[in-house]
Amino acid sequence: MPIRRHLASSDRRPDTMHFEIIRDPLWNNIRVDDAAMRLVDTRVVQRLRYVRQLGLAYLVYPGATHSRFEHALGTYHLARRTLALLEEREGAPFDADACAIVRAAALLHDVGHYPFSHALEEIGVTHHEDLARPLVTGGEVGALLAAELGADAPTRVFDLIRGRSASPLQGLISGSLDLDKIEYLKRDAHMCGVPYGEIDVDRLTHSLVLVADPDSGRRTVGVVEKGMAALESLLFAKYQMYRNVYWHHAVRSATAMYKRLVGDALATGVVRADTIVGFTDEGLLAHLGRTAPTPLLDALLTRRLYKRALECPAPELADGAADWIGTDPALVVSVEDYLAKRVGLAPGELLLDYPIKTQMLGLDIPVLRRSGAIERLTPANLIGSINLPSLSDDLYRSARWLRVFVARRTTVPSAEIVALVSRPASEVRDVVTR
Repeated sequence: MPIRRHLASSDRRPDTMHFEIIRDPLWNNIRVDDAAMRLVDTRVVQRLRYVRQLGLAYLVYPGATHSRFEHALGTYHLARRTLALLEEREGAPFDADACAIVRAAALLHDVGHYPFSHALEEIGVTHHEDLARPLVTGGEVGALLAAELGADAPTRVFDLIRGRSASPLQGLISGSLDLDKIEYLKRDAHMCGVPYGEIDVDRLTHSLVLVADPDSGRRTVGVVEKGMAALESLLFAKYQMYRNVYWHHAVRSATAMYKRLVGDALATGVVRADTIVGFTDEGLLAHLGRTAPTPLLDALLTRRLYKRALECPAPELADGAADWIGTDPALVVSVEDYLAKRVGLAPGELLLDYPIKTQMLGLDIPVLRRSGAIERLTPANLIGSINLPSLSDDLYRSARWLRVFVARRTTVPSAEIVALVSRPASEVRDVVTR
């Protein structure tokens, strides 16, 4: 909780900025200026206290109950710190309004998240960054931003969140090495009690620099060559967190159950897609329990997670095979129910899972060489002995598994299922609709 210093306006020096101090288990003291504190106190940001950062991972890692709210404060903290470091490197202060816009974007970047975070984006609902538009550019938040930073501030903040800003500081909010990634990897590992998210945050933030993009010539965030080892630590930490936490088989089972639960509720009109973002985690489950109680919901609430009946690592599949599982939720439901019937299970008692996140380990950042040259990090332009872009692709594939989860122990025709889901979506649709 913040330590509020109740000072009358006449007691404050006009040339100093007032800060609240928020204690945080990861970053210790987070200093929040008055303008940011007013944003923190809005209903839009306060909802994030009740949206878990890691969705249903707490069913596997009991400590993973931290919220998007904590992460938002941590990202804001890193933005403040990194802007100061960049100003030192540049040798001149940045425009004060531009810095305030970046700090606001860091604080607000997750306000559009659904209950249980990213899971519902996998069933085709609007991406959380797009949902942030009305929450950032309108209502209480939009009014505060406009009053503090100018009429165009809400749009400027949203453009940073969406990765569409022309600001040279865009890369701090959305990019290969943005502060969001650095913060959540550290916090998630800390709260889960695992050693996988150990990244050299100080080295990374001290290695950031503003450079001319080698392709467009526009000023952008890059990294100095001396920071490549720290960048490698980020890459490996992210891979290990996906392999051991985010895509842990039991976490993916709970996620698949939740996706099917909400997908069925959307299909039957129990809940509308445009209202889900207003729910908290527990609020959505309570609503479904009141309006449409199901065995699937009860199983999720009592942690009777579906078990693995089939596992197949991505390297054993052809490139692009089964990718439709992550992009065609309606077909996924049809195939699940088709296969469930084949093995004697009821609809919803067999679930498919093949997570897809194309930018999971993506690297696209300019590097300032010791010689002064600026080069983009690509397989054709290697810096150091490790081919980081190629390695990131290999790590992504090794962390990704095709799985079939079932409510009750049963034998499934593994080879037949792998062959079916590896076919193009159009052919799979023909098979299950005959």
